[in-house]
Amino acid sequence: MSIRDLARHLDISIGTVSRALNGKADVNQETRERVLEAAKQLGYVPNQSGRSLRQGTTNTIGFMIESTIETVDTGGSFFMPVFEGVQSVFRRHHLDLVALLCGTDEEPAAYLNRVVARRFVDGLIISATTRHDPRIDFLLERKIPFITLGRSETAGNYPWIDLDFEGVATAAVRRLAGLGHSRIAIAVPASDINLGYIFLDAYKQALAASGIAFDPDYVFRSHANEEGGYQIASAVLAQGRMPTAIILVNENMALGLYRRFYESDIHPGRDIAVIGFRESTQSRFLSPTLTCFRISLRDLGIKLAESLLSTMPAYEDHYPQERVQLVWPLQLIPGESDRHQPVN
Repeated sequence: MSIRDLARHLDISIGTVSRALNGKADVNQETRERVLEAAKQLGYVPNQSGRSLRQGTTNTIGFMIESTIETVDTGGSFFMPVFEGVQSVFRRHHLDLVALLCGTDEEPAAYLNRVVARRFVDGLIISATTRHDPRIDFLLERKIPFITLGRSETAGNYPWIDLDFEGVATAAVRRLAGLGHSRIAIAVPASDINLGYIFLDAYKQALAASGIAFDPDYVFRSHANEEGGYQIASAVLAQGRMPTAIILVNENMALGLYRRFYESDIHPGRDIAVIGFRESTQSRFLSPTLTCFRISLRDLGIKLAESLLSTMPAYEDHYPQERVQLVWPLQLIPGESDRHQPVN
């Protein structure tokens, strides 16, 4: 049904119907309610293409995700709760969220260039930020509203929210050092994603603060998923002097890690201490239970959405004008996987 059909059905001018649907103040309440009720009953949906051409906006926000091995395997457990939080904010303003999946065979910067050229989003949330991320330069140069989920060393005044990788690494090292561990390993992504650098740097600083020498042989790199955890466990077992504890940058690594250790009769929590990253549905069913960190991903999504909208003039009356640069905290949840105490 077109707006013309709706106006004809109500015997009201197209202009009045349009103003009522768009919440204009010059339409009386009775007429507005009549129009909205008829639109609901008759299934009227605005022509978004025509509206976008007239208003110069799409009422759509894009969330860019790189379709890597990690996101294909386990991305839903992280991104879906974030999406729900984001969309709960966008629903207040009749905005739509679209996931923009950049394939493994395409450069993220080139993909983003194509998205922007097509003009089908009003703003962007980009994830998986790299140490030097050309997408940020691109968006700043074109003055397109955006926020990043993740930090970068790319220069510029732009909003970002990132997980507290420093806090996790520091708390994990401090906890393990307090249990008597000095051979503490770490698992980080093999990619150039910036969180890996942040996590590793914080780990080194925490070791130094605990009086433990950094050993590069105890840094293991692989994909941040179950297969990566399995490969890391194999690398740990191959060490001449095995670490007595390991800290993981991703909770899904723990699944593969446990499997490989058990195959070699190495029991997490008994023979080696393990600390995971984020508490997840899968981690709750591991045995022994995984010591890890809790975060509300839905709340993170809400903050992402509100922070993005605060940079867009159309929503400045709803959100304070502030440039958000925020490290999102995580809470330690003790489990049984780090009970192993080394023998001196």
